[in-house]
Amino acid sequence: MTAHQSILHLKNKMSISIIGQETLIDRLILVLLANGNMLLEGLPGLAKTRAIKSLAKELDCGLSRIQFTPDLLPSDITGTEIYQPESKEKFIFQHGPIFSNLILADEINRSPAKVQSALLEAMEERQVSVAGKTYKMEPLFMVMATQNPVEQEGTYPLPEAQMDRFLMHVMIDYPDDESELKILRLNREEQTKQVKEGTKLSPQVIFDARKEIDQVTISENMEKYIVDIVSATRYPKKYSEELDNWLDYGASPRGSIAIDRACRTHAWMNGKDFVTPDNIRAIVHDCLRHRLILSYEANADGITPDHVLDEILQQVAVIA
Repeated sequence: MTAHQSILHLKNKMSISIIGQETLIDRLILVLLANGNMLLEGLPGLAKTRAIKSLAKELDCGLSRIQFTPDLLPSDITGTEIYQPESKEKFIFQHGPIFSNLILADEINRSPAKVQSALLEAMEERQVSVAGKTYKMEPLFMVMATQNPVEQEGTYPLPEAQMDRFLMHVMIDYPDDESELKILRLNREEQTKQVKEGTKLSPQVIFDARKEIDQVTISENMEKYIVDIVSATRYPKKYSEELDNWLDYGASPRGSIAIDRACRTHAWMNGKDFVTPDNIRAIVHDCLRHRLILSYEANADGITPDHVLDEILQQVAVIA
């Protein structure tokens, strides 16, 4: 199979066990192919944990689940040096759960900023520094962090610097009634039958796909379209008074880079070797919603980042 066929096969296999969450499966694979990290927001029970477990199972790679709690320490994530008197070096580094391929940071906002920041270096530089030494992460590495949108008591909002390191902030909702019925039947089947594991894909498929994604072309007009969208979040007054009232701060250059990487990956996943405005519009909300800081007036009026981005897409023209 080609890399593209293998990724389609992976997507189809995951769809068998993750019903009614096609967007979640699509974005999870897209972020992995784009070599990024994902923040996933949704109510409990919407298959967030199941999705990344399914990805690890089908891809034959390591998975670490870190349950974030108020008493968690940074060393519980990164690892720590252990004193061993019988060893020549005396101190031996014991790797933490961050040293795996796929990392599920479950309910990341339940731990204070000091613990959340333990992920920053791993997410950005793909390395961890402990006691003056640097340890490299696995070549295939992705953090998928989850948070609950409704239960905010005893939580710690993610700092802007942390949010900016996520390639995408994906929101998921309840499945429809037809999907709910299929979930019931699947759960019943899993309870009564022993599910046989099929052939797993090699992680090399991801690296092969990334090489092909690097060849996806993006025209100067499409680059300008990306820059104009991000610029509209920073200088909204140029477009409308309403946008100016809604936005305090716009996206950083990481926002432009995220859109570029995600839209080229989106084009490749849809069988194209060039980027169109539709590819950009398809991923803009997930790439930028967590990078915008809305004004007090916008929050008071119930305006969401998605509402702001809808308006920006209407205002910013595509150069033909």
